[in-house]
Amino acid sequence: MQSRMKNPVMVLPAAMQAILALGQSTDSVDVPTRTLHLMHLRASQINGCSVCVDLHPRLALKDGETTERLFAVAAWRESPYFTDEERAALALTEAITRLADRPDPVPDDVWDAAADLYTEEQLAALIVQIATINVWNRVNASVRQVAGDVPA
Repeated sequence: MQSRMKNPVMVLPAAMQAILALGQSTDSVDVPTRTLHLMHLRASQINGCSVCVDLHPRLALKDGETTERLFAVAAWRESPYFTDEERAALALTEAITRLADRPDPVPDDVWDAAADLYTEEQLAALIVQIATINVWNRVNASVRQVAGDVPA
């Protein structure tokens, strides 16, 4: 496999810094890192970003995540491994990642489930994290960035 071109964030280093800063803007918010890893993996699976599907489980494992939960992310609704909070975050991730797939992009039941379990600041962080991983997915998938390669 070969990328179509040099990764756009390497061509435009300011873009790399901007995307990194967007992701880091939520660092002070109390959302478990494990939840963020699950969200990043699920969005990346949906978007077909091989780089992120390869990277995020590795990062999650380093942060203490279990293989059972990582293997089950794609079928989280049918799996017993996730908390109510994680389920709400994963449902929100799927809705925001698939905005164009339904007339009501983020249905009230999905929103309400997340809003019942997270503060406004935490919800803001979830949304920013979902947006950020979707940016990375789109950059990498559009140029067919090869999993395991350092962006070049």
